Amino acid sequence: MRIEANNTLDLVGRILLASLFITSGIAKVSAPEATLGYIESIGIPYPLLSLLAALAVELGLATALVVGLKTRQSALAMAGFSVATAVLFHNQLGDTNQQIHFLKNVAIAGGLLQVARIGAGAFSLDAVLNRHRRVQSAVA
Repeated sequence: MRIEANNTLDLVGRILLASLFITSGIAKVSAPEATLGYIESIGIPYPLLSLLAALAVELGLATALVVGLKTRQSALAMAGFSVATAVLFHNQLGDTNQQIHFLKNVAIAGGLLQVARIGAGAFSLDAVLNRHRRVQSAVA
């Protein structure tokens, strides 16, 4: 496969992974009371802090993933968030719906771990910044 095709796949993969997080973050911003109620019902301490942390991941890190900024770190943090969400919110594995959500989160974490290993590819701010650093080093 040509290098351009690989880089396009890297970008599309990042967009697809991030889309779930961004959509979820927008839903939380649209109905924060409902999200806070759900967090409280699970018994997680500091619901507002938990909501803000979730928004930081779902909107902040997911946007960083899309544009390819600090991609490896963002993907790794998002993978951890996905596993934590599975364990904390979807742990009723006897319920088929919850089991599906649990496995979905774990599978998403697997995809994010691949991004953390591979990096963003050429179509990313990471690549632009790396090129800029190399030019600056060559000039200095």
